[in-house]
Amino acid sequence: MRHLLVVLSILLAQVAPAVAQVGFGVAVPGLSIGINLPVYPQLVAVPGYPVYYAPQVNSNYFFYDGAYWIYQRDNWYASSWYNGPWGLVAPDAVPLYVLRVPVRYYRRPPTYFYGWRSDAAPRWDEHWGHTWSQGHGGWDRWNRASAPSPAPLPVYQRQYTGSRYPRPEQQSALQVQNYRYQPHEAVVQQHYETQRGQGGANFAAPLEPRGGNHPPSAQMNASPPPRGPAPQTGSMNGGRPAPVQAPPQHLVPTVQRAPPPSPPVPHETRTYHQDRGPPQDKAPQGKGPPQDARQGHEKSDPQGGERSQ
Repeated sequence: MRHLLVVLSILLAQVAPAVAQVGFGVAVPGLSIGINLPVYPQLVAVPGYPVYYAPQVNSNYFFYDGAYWIYQRDNWYASSWYNGPWGLVAPDAVPLYVLRVPVRYYRRPPTYFYGWRSDAAPRWDEHWGHTWSQGHGGWDRWNRASAPSPAPLPVYQRQYTGSRYPRPEQQSALQVQNYRYQPHEAVVQQHYETQRGQGGANFAAPLEPRGGNHPPSAQMNASPPPRGPAPQTGSMNGGRPAPVQAPPQHLVPTVQRAPPPSPPVPHETRTYHQDRGPPQDKAPQGKGPPQDARQGHEKSDPQGGERSQ
């Protein structure tokens, strides 16, 4: 058993330098660091520092430059969302303004913090050793007048609680849509670019909160167009566009049209004379008088003689 422990310690010692080379580590799904916030935490500005801390969270929880930072189990973790997922951050990559926060704002300080001044930053040079302190000379001395302004809090995340908390692949699109802040720390910029590169291709349109009740929009109420066969193009039709097919008969709207007005019916006008009675129909042109008129001429004259025809 003792030999097994020795072997494990040697392996861990070999792995530790490799972990230290990581900047902003990729969060592992399902990896728990002991933090589980059901709601968005209350964040209070650290006086004189561009950093916020969470006084009601039982953890060393901070917000700086558009990212959340946690010091847990002798490691620094960061995330762009208040409840993770969290990525491991190497000591060389942790922003100096986060490391400068005084000891008193650590809600769960580790045991090696005891004995250090509460109004000063933790002695990271003593804890991380000579190599780190050589690469970060003067880390605890800075001009307060040149400190950047605190980044705006991403308060839009308050609406995503419990079961509505977005999945990691959704977080990038929601952040791009709701949070316009551009970080100035290189490690945070790298994390933003990596996160957007992983999720940007799958979330071109804005998403809606999961499980939320939202008023219907015009796009949601619009009826989808009727489905029909896809038009054939070039290679399928000898290079000629396919003829446009008429829509089915039941989809063609029927237009009711009024019937055309009927032509007026001509009225025959006749002139009546008191002494002659109604006029007789005229004979067609080119023919003789009516039959009745011809018979009248064949009658004898008043003197009894027959009239020659």
